[in-house]
Formats: sequence, structure tokens, C-alpha cells
Amino acid sequence: MCPIDKPGDFLDKKAIQLQQSLHSKPTLQELKEAYPQDWETVNRELAKLINHSNGDAAQAYLKHLSAKAAEKRKGNRREQIDHEVRYRMARLALKQHYVAVASGVESGKVRFNLLNGMIAQKLLFSEGLTRKPVALFWFRLFWPLLWQRRLLMPLVQPEGIYCFYSKQLIAALAKLISGRNCLEIGAGDGTLSSFLNNAGALVVPTDDYSWHHAVKYPEQVLKRDAKDALAEFSPEVVLCSWPPAANNFERQVFRTKSVQMYIVIGSRHRHAAGNWEEYQNQTGFQLEEDRRLSAMVLPPELDSAVYVFRRKVVKD
Repeated sequence: MCPIDKPGDFLDKKAIQLQQSLHSKPTLQELKEAYPQDWETVNRELAKLINHSNGDAAQAYLKHLSAKAAEKRKGNRREQIDHEVRYRMARLALKQHYVAVASGVESGKVRFNLLNGMIAQKLLFSEGLTRKPVALFWFRLFWPLLWQRRLLMPLVQPEGIYCFYSKQLIAALAKLISGRNCLEIGAGDGTLSSFLNNAGALVVPTDDYSWHHAVKYPEQVLKRDAKDALAEFSPEVVLCSWPPAANNFERQVFRTKSVQMYIVIGSRHRHAAGNWEEYQNQTGFQLEEDRRLSAMVLPPELDSAVYVFRRKVVKD
């Protein structure tokens, strides 16, 4: 960590500066350069967990760092920031690792050549990096022809894109929502909600705008954190696509009485997305993976999964 050689007010000012720098959502590389000693510690711990393929241990480690970062320490603000730095490093490193597993690209700059880029653009985007609902027929026909397809996710993830949605997935989700009022939390640029609303569902997209460095938030995505959004809209169905691993907001879904169903689009790698500790500890909902829906999330190399939580019926 950066040395601090003055006590008292200077320590508080330095801690405030560090906290403000974290609000800008620095990249993993920026964090490594700014806090080399902390990265050495985090990297050593993650290496042990990944080498042993211990997903539960990696999830527990991330949860431990998150809890430490959230603790209120009277008179020790700097220590709290230290834990926040390590949590950010671990979360970003784990996400990077699993995208690399899916893409086959561990390091270095990656780019599509002209032909691969043109096919991917036509297949997945309406224009620029604006996604479109993807027809599974055409995807299955052309995707195997892209010999650079493993480069896709490392190229688009920095822009806040973690998967692509097929037309069949959108239709199936709209049917699952079945006319009930639905809230999307962590909606990002609102792509999923927009697709679902165009398919006839009633979905309100919300986000706390914390990823403003990567995501361009349109007006229709309301600026709300999950707790406030759940309280304001009292939804029957809640939707979240790729919630961060060991996040602290999904627990609010299970605590909201109006919620009858919670749909999560995420990963089969439990330490890549979602608060699995909360998923397993909650008792009010029945959890199952809908494998039919999982197969409709693209690309298949991501090993995505769609989890559906249904509120249990309480018998008198």
C-alpha cells in the first residue's frame, strides 16, 4: 500500500482520496500498479484456489473480502479501504480468469480480423455494440465458421457485455414472466429489458449506475439500487443478468414479500457470478436450473446457466 507517514487528519484525508479513486471503477491492471503488495497477496490466494479447482473456496474467499470491506471500523478507515481494494482485485481477477477459460485468451491484446469481425457484427449486433436478439438457427449455422470466436468475450466484456440473448430465450422468458409486473435489477444498458418489453412483457429496468465507466445508461434504465427498486415497485418477478459474484444486493430479492419468482442469468461457475451463499442459505424459494433456457444464452463457450427461484407455497 502507499505509505502513510502522518497520523490524524492526514490519514482520514488519504483514506477519503483512496475511496474516491475506487468510485471511478479502476481496472484490474490499474489496481495492480497502484497496490502491488495487495495484489501479491490476492494473487497468491487466488492461485491456490484456482489450481485446486475449488469453486466453493473461491466464493468463500470473495465473500470474506466483501464482508471485511463492508465492516464499519471506528477510527480505522484506511484498513477498510485496504479490504475494499483486495475485494475489487479478487472479483475482477476471478471474472477475468473465467472469461479467459471460455475464450482461450489469457493475456495480450485481442482483435477480430475483417471476416470474423464482419460475421460477428451481422450475427450479434444491430449496429456498433448494440446487441440484437439472435436467431438460434443463424447462430448455429455461422458461429462454428468463426475460427476467432474465442476472442469475442474478451473484446466485449470491457464494454459491460457478458452474454448475448437469443430470440428463443427472449420469447421463453416473456412467457415465464406471463404478464406479471417484472423488475430487472443490475440492468446495465437495459438490453434485456428492452428485448422483453418488445416481446410483450412488462419489465422495469433499474441499475445503481455504478458501472458508468463501461456502460452507457439510457434514460429508460432508472437509477435505483436494488433495495430501493424492490421497495418502490413491489414486483412479482425479478430478473438479473450476470449479477457480480458474492454481491450484497441479491439478498434483498429474497426478503421482498411481493416476489414470487426470481430469474438469474449467470454462470455454472459459481464463483463467476451470483451470491451463491445467499442462494443456498435462503429458505423461501425453490431453486432449479432451467437447462432449456440455459442453452439459449450465447455463446455456448461461456457455460451460462439460467436459474429460476420460485417461492415455496406455505401450507396452513
